[in-house]
Amino acid sequence: MNFAKIINFNGMPCVELSVDDYTALIAYEIGSNVIRLRNTKNSVDVFRFNDSISPEELLKSAEVWGLPLLYLPNRFADGILKTSDATYHLPVNEGEPYNNHIHGFIHKRVHSIVEYDCDENKSWLKTQYLYDENDDFFQYLPVKFNVEYTFTLSNEGLDVNIKFTNLSEKVLPMVLASHTAIQAPFVDEGKLPDIRISVPVLQKCELNERCLPTERI
Repeated sequence: MNFAKIINFNGMPCVELSVDDYTALIAYEIGSNVIRLRNTKNSVDVFRFNDSISPEELLKSAEVWGLPLLYLPNRFADGILKTSDATYHLPVNEGEPYNNHIHGFIHKRVHSIVEYDCDENKSWLKTQYLYDENDDFFQYLPVKFNVEYTFTLSNEGLDVNIKFTNLSEKVLPMVLASHTAIQAPFVDEGKLPDIRISVPVLQKCELNERCLPTERI
């Protein structure tokens, strides 16, 4: 039975989506993080998940659970962000020896629900976040925008669509990433010694001692 409903998960409101063999749990008040994606038929959890995690734990380290979506991901040296029409000084939140700004902010913000529903083929959730002068970060990046997320669950898995709308006359810097945390072991009753991962590395971006790219491949 397909459904989309609001539930209370360990004290945090979430939208639960279910379609056939898949279920997803989205913490919309913590950056619309997909804190669980599970294939019930195969007893597989795709993203890093703990059924006892609290809202405080998740918010404290939202980058390493589920599917956090980062706006202004990665590192900005000394917090400096340049666009074609401005230079912004972001807070340095990665201390010595790095002195960078890292991973932005909206993955920890309270998002609002636009709609949630289901039909015979899929279930979905739409959320949004309005970034303006009410956000503490606006003092560093005074560019108003709205971001909309659409999560669609079907028998093929989860699809995520993200739309940014610039509400300012200034250029909106655009860098977006998912900081995907994979469950290991991902099968119920699985054992870590049984896991093998093979990743072909054809090219590598060299990083310096501050974890910033040297621009050499």
